[in-house]
Amino acid sequence: MDYSQMDNVVLIGQLQQGSEAAYAHLVREYHHALFSYAVSLCGDGPSAQDIVQNVFFKTWEKRKKLKPHLSIKSFLLKLTYNEFINFYHRSKATSKLEMAYRDALEQVVEDSDSELLRKKMAIVTEAIAQLPPKCRETFLLSKKEGLTNLEIAEYLNISLRTVEWHLAKAYDKLRKEVGDKLRSFLFLLFPIEKKILEG
Repeated sequence: MDYSQMDNVVLIGQLQQGSEAAYAHLVREYHHALFSYAVSLCGDGPSAQDIVQNVFFKTWEKRKKLKPHLSIKSFLLKLTYNEFINFYHRSKATSKLEMAYRDALEQVVEDSDSELLRKKMAIVTEAIAQLPPKCRETFLLSKKEGLTNLEIAEYLNISLRTVEWHLAKAYDKLRKEVGDKLRSFLFLLFPIEKKILEG
């Protein structure tokens, strides 16, 4: 089939059937226009390339749901814009996370003593390991996996109140080990808040 002469309806039909040749034609036909559009939105070539790659990947994923008379170009442009919005929110969240991480680091580093910091972090890690099993599991699901209290309750099949009790007990024991700077130490140990980044 001569894909260069393919009209919109036929192209979508071929994509729905999983034609890799039609998909390759789609990429060749629209990559430059989408890349230029993405650059105009984010002002960054590498980021624009990532956005466009995601657009084509999602188009292939959703190929069976494409409507026959849909304007494929309009669909791709809209998807590019949506990917830019997602990229913007992720970048913003990551920026906030990095700032919080730096703030936490400044709070716990005393006189730039990296050895002192290492020792205190080791104390926190050991204190977590010494928590009672259920208490430790609940705590790690909260801090390491980023689950909410309700999600933890459902996952462990326990009451919300029990989750809150375990967390309170964990914080109490850990605070006795490192004092008021516990929150900063925990942030340095578990810096990736999944809920923030995925939101």
